[in-house]
Amino acid sequence: MRYDLIKRIQRLFTIIGFISFFGIVILATRDADFAFSSSRGAGWMPQLFSRPQIALISGHAGSDSGAICTDAAGQTTLTEAAITAAVSAKTATLLQQRGYAVTILNEFDERLNGLQAVALLSLHADSCVDLSGYKAAYSETSAIPETDARLTGCIAQYYATETGLHEHPETITHNMTEYHAFRKIDPATPAAILELGFLGGDQELLTAQQDRLAQGVADSLDCFLSTPSTSTTPTSK
Repeated sequence: MRYDLIKRIQRLFTIIGFISFFGIVILATRDADFAFSSSRGAGWMPQLFSRPQIALISGHAGSDSGAICTDAAGQTTLTEAAITAAVSAKTATLLQQRGYAVTILNEFDERLNGLQAVALLSLHADSCVDLSGYKAAYSETSAIPETDARLTGCIAQYYATETGLHEHPETITHNMTEYHAFRKIDPATPAAILELGFLGGDQELLTAQQDRLAQGVADSLDCFLSTPSTSTTPTSK
């Protein structure tokens, strides 16, 4: 009788131990997947059973409106920040459905300092002039230029195909190749900036077909993260 009681107690403690262990694993996995360090320069939290972490910058969010389009009466009809916010949210949803962990950042988010991620993509929209096309660029002083070029190459392949937009490289500016976020993130984090289209000539696409834009962005990142990579060890400049 006493022996049976001891065995039952042992089984009970074994069950409690298993429950406690799996509870710890679940909590650690949740934190690794979704926690973003709030400390300056700390980058991503350590990961356990975590999903690939992608960061999207919603262009001009938390800062200003970006480019502003107006009508003949001078009334605002469209802002860059509104477009980037909508497309960033739609893109994040698609990527999360594919198993990625995604964080949307403001333009000058403090979490950019030392940020470590499998990819950072900043989404913007070009001016209200009557032009059409997208453009993508990475840092002209990149420590991993081959990796960053692979990211923009996937954009050229998938974003262009999904949206039907042609590349507009002649209007790439120093504000893109010297983009402030490139100087803040960890040198080993692949990064690019994407102008989704022109608020003028591509307005219908940017406002009424945002699902296509998000699909193109998500496919571009999926392409980049699915393509075998070379070493991303930063090079000295």
